[in-house]
Amino acid sequence: MESETTRPLEGILVLDFSQFLAGPVAAMRLGDLGARVIKVERPQGGDIGRTLAFAGKSVDGDTVSFHAMNRNKESIAADLKNADDLAWVRHLVSKADVIIQNFRPGVMERLGLDYDSVRAINPAIVYASASGYGDTGPWKDRPGQDLLAQSVSGMPWLSGSREDGPTPVGLSIADHLMSVHIAQGVTALLVRRFRTGVGGHVQTSLLEAMLDLQFELLSTRLNDASVTVERKGPHSAHAFLSAPYGTYPTSDGYLALAMNPVTKIGSLLGIRELEELTDPQSWWDEEDRIGDLLAAHFALETTDHWLEILDAADVWCAPVLTLEELVAHEGFAAIEMTQRVSREAPLPGAADVSLLTTRSPLRIDGERLLTPRAAPRLGEHTEAVREEFAS
Repeated sequence: MESETTRPLEGILVLDFSQFLAGPVAAMRLGDLGARVIKVERPQGGDIGRTLAFAGKSVDGDTVSFHAMNRNKESIAADLKNADDLAWVRHLVSKADVIIQNFRPGVMERLGLDYDSVRAINPAIVYASASGYGDTGPWKDRPGQDLLAQSVSGMPWLSGSREDGPTPVGLSIADHLMSVHIAQGVTALLVRRFRTGVGGHVQTSLLEAMLDLQFELLSTRLNDASVTVERKGPHSAHAFLSAPYGTYPTSDGYLALAMNPVTKIGSLLGIRELEELTDPQSWWDEEDRIGDLLAAHFALETTDHWLEILDAADVWCAPVLTLEELVAHEGFAAIEMTQRVSREAPLPGAADVSLLTTRSPLRIDGERLLTPRAAPRLGEHTEAVREEFAS
């Protein structure tokens, strides 16, 4: 692994006022790139993510998901409604390079920590605001939560078959996408500041992240009002791509097929009915029939059997892995996407706590970005940071 001092954002100080997912993960991404991240938390309970457990799992008093989102950070406890604590935090703000916050619109203004107030004491600050639905419009005060943002964006109607109700993505996709956009915006403003000395304010929201994700669909619809979402049969994986694009059961699992000529698949598998579909329009018109024929054929043998045949013919395909199959697969090991992080024991003689988590998906100059320090305990660094920034 490369020396940490060579990381691109080494020397940048980030104050992370955010909680739960999008904001903390954005700050973590900056930390992976070398920034120093100080997490500002309320003294009672801290970040809600410490107790809101993914799958109900916790380690050393904090949820595993909190550890995954807050590695390589320091934590200070400050009551922003207390005048003394607020004054100290404002002093820290004057020393910072970046601030990230994801409160509802109006909260930071009431605390005097909004962008205009912060810029008055630190003109070069790079300030990132993340919200649920922006700071204007009829949705601005709605709870900024991933499932709710997915739902408002219309995305749950893109997955599943015509027989299903709305099918949301089973992960916090809006939060994760927004975290990437925040980190990108912060990095861009830091580049501008290095060039010109001018900081800035980057803003985004869960809804904007979800709409950006759907740029193909929205752009097409905005230019052609006849375009609408019409989900297909049980094997289709895309409302706007023809057969055979989808997933199919095999005798021991599932197989995914991407964009492939139906006639080629039919010839390769010996399915005469598919070989006869030489007109590409028929791949749209007879999607359900094509899907049923493929599903019946693939069900006769194992996934590995079909992969051997399809891979040899350069057909775009892949196995549909379960979570258990993924983590046991040599392909998962080969990409080296995990790292072990450790948290020092609070008392002498006690054992340190360690756990496996993912790493940054980036590699810089060919090197993976590994950060062995686990998420901090609530307020763990309060006194050390107070002493460091006493003047």
